[in-house]
Amino acid sequence: MRRAIRAAVLTGAMLTGAMAAAESETSYEILSFGDLDGWATDDHSAALSVFLNTCGDMNDPDWGSLCALARDTDDARGFFELLFRPVLISGAPEDAEEEGHDGLFTGYFEPELNGALQPDERYAYPIYSLPPEIGETEGPWLSRRDILSGDVMKDRGLEIAWVDDPVELFFLQVQGSGRIRLPNGHHLRVGYGGANGHPYRSIGKELVSRGTFDLHQVSAQVIKTWVRENPEAGLELLYHNPSYVFFREVSEVPAELGPLGAMNRSITPLRSIAVDPAYVPLGAPVWIEKEGAEPMHRLMIAQDTGSAIKGPQRADIFMGTGDEAGRRAGTMKDPGRLVVLLPIQRAYALLPESVL
Repeated sequence: MRRAIRAAVLTGAMLTGAMAAAESETSYEILSFGDLDGWATDDHSAALSVFLNTCGDMNDPDWGSLCALARDTDDARGFFELLFRPVLISGAPEDAEEEGHDGLFTGYFEPELNGALQPDERYAYPIYSLPPEIGETEGPWLSRRDILSGDVMKDRGLEIAWVDDPVELFFLQVQGSGRIRLPNGHHLRVGYGGANGHPYRSIGKELVSRGTFDLHQVSAQVIKTWVRENPEAGLELLYHNPSYVFFREVSEVPAELGPLGAMNRSITPLRSIAVDPAYVPLGAPVWIEKEGAEPMHRLMIAQDTGSAIKGPQRADIFMGTGDEAGRRAGTMKDPGRLVVLLPIQRAYALLPESVL
């Protein structure tokens, strides 16, 4: 039986690793596994394997105990059903990028860019590491416009590599990690190294507000094409997003593994998602029911975050590495719902005493 619970926001004691959600009423509903559409036919062993990648890093005794049990189980589905309860969390924070309380799923990927370790006429657009002064000051640093149109980054030795396409570089920053194909055939991997502290502003949403495109027309590829066909206006469009991401070289991750997520572990295509940690604890299993052209009903693990991922019913699905993964991710903007699997005692701690 479902139990609807209307309560205050989650506290750190209820969801380890989750921050207090910002000034919005949040609804919790404890479901049964029978309420999860497609649960019985999923590959629970695949999800358990991904869960094991990060559960040891969850700094909480409850999760630590579950992680130890997970390592010894030979019944993945039984493990989740015995020790967890599905919790549907609803609500919309005031700073959500998208309006509404319904579920919204988008995709992200690890892009591959052409680049070099030294600049030339082709490779003219630098990937920067984090300037040290950003960590020494409070509040936002310079905006994207200030960084790219001024000399603040010049002759400081902060370049990791140079790439051949400023539009792809912008989307590398949106994704937060990627690989650089070097002229000698080798690859350089970069990961998120910090940001300038300005809020992320969607350039796709800006194109819609200007009347350039209708909402259903906007995708990453559409945006890229428009920026390239309108160089001056395209540059101004990119400046609309004041957020600027810096990178670091990630040499410790083998090429066959995925990029590092927010838990500093490799993420897994179609099993790792980015969530809002104000509502969903990093490392938690999450059941998703995504509709649209490519439906997905499966158990995933919350192992990443994103500046545009706001709210308990918002998730970004990691689609993999390269152009094909990018095409799939770029067209994804689908409805659905996500249900967090919480340890039993944490799930029932959400219930007010009157319903226990």
